[in-house]
Amino acid sequence: MSDSPYRARRERVIEQMRKAGGGVAILPTAPEVPRNRDSDYPYRHDSYFYYLSGFTEPEAVVVLDSRTGHSILFCRAKSEEREIWDGYRYGPEAARETFGFDAAYSIDEIDTRLPQLLADAPALFYALGASAQQDRQVRHWLNAVRAQSRTGVSAPSAARDIRAILDEMRLVKDRVEIEIMARAGKISADAHVRAMKASRPGLREYHLEAELLYEFRRNGSQFPAYGSIVATGANATVLHYRAGDTELRDGDLCLIDAACELDGYASDITRTFPVNGKFTPAQRELYDIVLASQQAAIDATRAGVRFDAPHDAAVRVLAQGMLDTGLLKRDIAGSLDDVIANKSFSRFYMHRTGHWIGMDVHDCGEYREDGANGERPWRTLAANMVTTIEPGIYVRPAPDIDERYWNIGIRIEDDAVVTADGCTLLTRGVPVGADEIEALMRG
Repeated sequence: MSDSPYRARRERVIEQMRKAGGGVAILPTAPEVPRNRDSDYPYRHDSYFYYLSGFTEPEAVVVLDSRTGHSILFCRAKSEEREIWDGYRYGPEAARETFGFDAAYSIDEIDTRLPQLLADAPALFYALGASAQQDRQVRHWLNAVRAQSRTGVSAPSAARDIRAILDEMRLVKDRVEIEIMARAGKISADAHVRAMKASRPGLREYHLEAELLYEFRRNGSQFPAYGSIVATGANATVLHYRAGDTELRDGDLCLIDAACELDGYASDITRTFPVNGKFTPAQRELYDIVLASQQAAIDATRAGVRFDAPHDAAVRVLAQGMLDTGLLKRDIAGSLDDVIANKSFSRFYMHRTGHWIGMDVHDCGEYREDGANGERPWRTLAANMVTTIEPGIYVRPAPDIDERYWNIGIRIEDDAVVTADGCTLLTRGVPVGADEIEALMRG
């Protein structure tokens, strides 16, 4: 598997390690987590580990040695008895061959072999402070090296955070990653279409959640990418509301923020639609403002602009809409520029317009970069970065707000791959215009 994307990524990391002075990198996968007695949460590998290995079994560690250029996998040994209970295991030999490692050993040998690998390494690269258990293990291995000091062996004298290298790599997606994310986006869009078609007064939020989960799973997605938000009526003004048992009422909106994970990659979609298939005039008024703000953000997304350019574009449209509808009173809030300068729009729009997305829904990667004089400007977008675009308006009841807008929460979100001259949306398989949504729900 020398042409494997995982092997190529390991080679790139080793190259970056050498530029930083060299050493040994240790990347464990995630531990299994008990849910309650005799029952674990469904297992999900660590994203950094998977990015470099493609390996999904628990109890595994990737080790990279910049001195030899070798990548080594520690994983569970073959065990006929355990495989009867828990299913197939690759074992070191098959894993080495399948995933293109230079060597592979049983995880039971790691305490013997790692101190040997760390001996005389200039630096140790690992996720500093990511887990107390990992920190303890690393300390144990380093102490084992130090114990041999009389034989002339030295322990690494520096520790570097391997995530600094991996975050930059993961921020720019390759062709394979974008293809998987596009498939995830299509599955998630189909699920939103299914939920819209199923919606009717008298159902409960969990009924629509069930439609989503069914569509995710039947199309091969392994997990939801995050806890599905299905929020009807006033619940839609709660940003991280989870699907509950509230009844879908005639005349209310329903906000769904839900998407699947496919082969280790997330998607992220939000749509807001009328429970009965027909927007009221007040709902339509605010919906069209949010949709126009999203379009402004999409138009501002391209390689070469700052990360905050789409947010600024969306805010300008949202703030103008708040003034036009009277959500913000001109005699109090002032002009559009005043509203933006004073951030008075944040009463109704309190989050940012996007975040990186990839293996994690809120993916890794810095949002700012080092500038002159110690400043940290927003980073510049580059081709094949992937970001969400998700403006919204959330109106809670208040005496200074027209009652027809009370309890309206609207968010519209799509996933965008940055290109040289714009962006490509991966999630437009579900309608976004108010007329198209109404037509779909009538059909």
